[in-house]
Amino acid sequence: MARDRFAPDFDPDCGDAVLSSTRHDIVIGRWQGLRDLLRVTGRDWLARGHRTRLLAQACASSSTVESWLAAEPHSADALVLRAATETARAFTLAIAAGRGVPIEQQRVDSAVLACLAAADACPDDPTPWISLISVARLYVSGVRRTELARWWDELHQRDPYSTEGHLQILHYYSARWHGSHGLMYDFARDAAGVAPPGCPLPVLVQYARVEEYRHALDTAADRPAPVGLGQHWAHDGAVGDVRRTWERWITGRKESDIAPGELRDLNYLTHAACSAGMADVAGPLLEMTGRRATRTPWSYTGDPVQQLTRFRKEWGPRG
Repeated sequence: MARDRFAPDFDPDCGDAVLSSTRHDIVIGRWQGLRDLLRVTGRDWLARGHRTRLLAQACASSSTVESWLAAEPHSADALVLRAATETARAFTLAIAAGRGVPIEQQRVDSAVLACLAAADACPDDPTPWISLISVARLYVSGVRRTELARWWDELHQRDPYSTEGHLQILHYYSARWHGSHGLMYDFARDAAGVAPPGCPLPVLVQYARVEEYRHALDTAADRPAPVGLGQHWAHDGAVGDVRRTWERWITGRKESDIAPGELRDLNYLTHAACSAGMADVAGPLLEMTGRRATRTPWSYTGDPVQQLTRFRKEWGPRG
């Protein structure tokens, strides 16, 4: 029998073939494909958020979205994409500046204004509010609690179970930004507790665990690793969290049920199950993901290809 030559597929678009095709338009500066894609996506908020976020990352280093706005200055979709693009550009500047180095407040203000303009132009769309909550992290001292709460309420009214929206709040509340481990975990568990069966929100706890791990590595850069970091993924609490997410989100779902916008979430849960040594959960999850993979969170704990190959060999489907 031929040996199974496993190779993860790190498709940046998570299997969204239409999105991948549209990305090529950005390379040549053609904005019409972006317009058509967002138009047909309509009010599928999961797909719209996924596509807008990835299109914005691709547009950040080009003037394609500005060309679209010049041609159609009143296009709500163009304004939504411009807001996400300005947010992506602000984060690119922050990454280039280095950890802990603030960027100009005027640059962050510009992204915020773009988000508010998009929210006015497309009042039913949660996407501009997700961008707004995301860029709020870049203010040196964060934003006023009442302001963040108002933005969150606006998002929640439009899409109460938005995983991406919840994730942006979770990042804001993390110790790496403007909160603490306790605040972050409280938010994640509260959101998981009200999620209906089949909703991905319980995976926020796995995102929180990755955030805690990254923070521990950052603070240990010039000192010995914190005591207990070796058990970070496998202690009783972590194992229990993985099982609860598996039971509330995944049980009863099929591979075909996982949308491109949920693939990263699925990889976070799969990574947590594998890292915890939970063969009974990791095996089915590895079968669901197949070759579809996202580089994060695997890249935070080693080489993604090596980890996925090893875990698949141990617990994945045979043949």
